[in-house]
Amino acid sequence: MTEFDESERLIWAGRAAAYAASFARLCAWPVPKLLEAAEVGPDVRVLDVGTGPGTVAVAACSRGATVTAVDAEPSMVELARRAEPAADIQVAALPELPFDDGEFDAVVANFVLNHVGRPKKALAELRRVVRPNGWIALTIWAAPPAAGQALIGRALQAAGAVRPPHLPSLAPEDDFPRDEDGLTELLATAGLRDAACETLRWNHRASAEEWWSGPAAGVASVGQHVQSQPPGTRAEVKRHFDVFSSEFADADGVLSLPHAALLARARR
Repeated sequence: MTEFDESERLIWAGRAAAYAASFARLCAWPVPKLLEAAEVGPDVRVLDVGTGPGTVAVAACSRGATVTAVDAEPSMVELARRAEPAADIQVAALPELPFDDGEFDAVVANFVLNHVGRPKKALAELRRVVRPNGWIALTIWAAPPAAGQALIGRALQAAGAVRPPHLPSLAPEDDFPRDEDGLTELLATAGLRDAACETLRWNHRASAEEWWSGPAAGVASVGQHVQSQPPGTRAEVKRHFDVFSSEFADADGVLSLPHAALLARARR
């Protein structure tokens, strides 16, 4: 594992419940489009990589697919098994999966490539486990981020929060542009064919309390950024969050947060 991978394991350890209560609804939005892109339907053998609380696994089972799912975090696997008993769900992580070559008809990965230290190597492993001509479909967050994605980052910057040293960035040779051309090229360089990518845009609706709860609990790198600050800085981050979030609030106080993600698919 790279330093980035090791950091991700620590970030997510034991945080399944906090994620499920905060960011999980956001990440569920592209799931129908993701499964359509991978052509998941009845009797399709599909692998859901990075299942989290099992959102994709549940949706794939509802389409009649035969579902195997993995996640690197045991607390996520526990939630996913409860959510979808019909799926085979186990602990495993990229870039080495415990499956045979060509074992699956389709592979999906919803917001997973954001969390691996060597994206090209991860894609090569997804390619290995899908059958010839099988589809791989994935989502990642687009960059630059949409206004809703940037909200908490704005609050951190306004409060003068310093990024903690235990949050490494990808090595330059492993990074890639988080736009349609960059992701399409990455798929092609991993040996995949017929690569295509589109940008998805939607407004995620959530209360300010729900949206703040994930970072406050240390969920994802942005949550680690918040939690690592001294108490006074954390209070300033929250104060700025309250001010900035009002820009997105409707008359009932519910936030409507613009988000943008990339949806890509390619064949082995």
